[in-house]
Amino acid sequence: MDAHQASPDLGDERAGGDDAAPSDAETDVEAGRVRSGELEEELEFAEAFDLPVEEIVVESDEDIVVRERDEYLDTLRRLQAEFDNYRKRVARQQAESITRATESLLERLLPVLDALDLALAHHESSADGATDDRQALTQIAALARDVLSKEGLERIEETGVAFDPNIHDAVVHLEREEGSEESGVIVVEVLRAGYQLKGKVVRPAMVQVRG
Repeated sequence: MDAHQASPDLGDERAGGDDAAPSDAETDVEAGRVRSGELEEELEFAEAFDLPVEEIVVESDEDIVVRERDEYLDTLRRLQAEFDNYRKRVARQQAESITRATESLLERLLPVLDALDLALAHHESSADGATDDRQALTQIAALARDVLSKEGLERIEETGVAFDPNIHDAVVHLEREEGSEESGVIVVEVLRAGYQLKGKVVRPAMVQVRG
């Protein structure tokens, strides 16, 4: 009785063996069949369109990994280049914004500098000697010019130089004297100082020229 009773259980185990998970070898065989099927399809496609069979390349798992790695690297390089360009563009925009803000502030300060120049010129032309007011104005003007020069502001006030329409605005024109050895147009007097910010003219100098 025990032998007869054991046989059905053994049969159940054998029957259940059909539902067991496939082994690694069976999986590899199945994958090989899939690749073989894909290769046969590519060969049939090449024969149908008269394509050279040598151009059909079957990628191995290693080739696929290498190709995907190269694609990821190319994508990363493009993203890095785009980020570098974005960072440079933002830095350039910030620098331009700072320059425009500085230029706007300095333009509003020019009338103050002109007022200091007029006050100094008035005291210099007066008959009185050095006074406390004159010394104070001189110190204030020197301090203001020093602070603004550190921000890149330069005065245009040279005389005896060649007239440059880029930085000079001629409002008075004198004839050259007889026998003068001067050549060209010369700035003989600055009626109102001009200014330039880091090489860019903010306001040309109002000058008197000769020649």
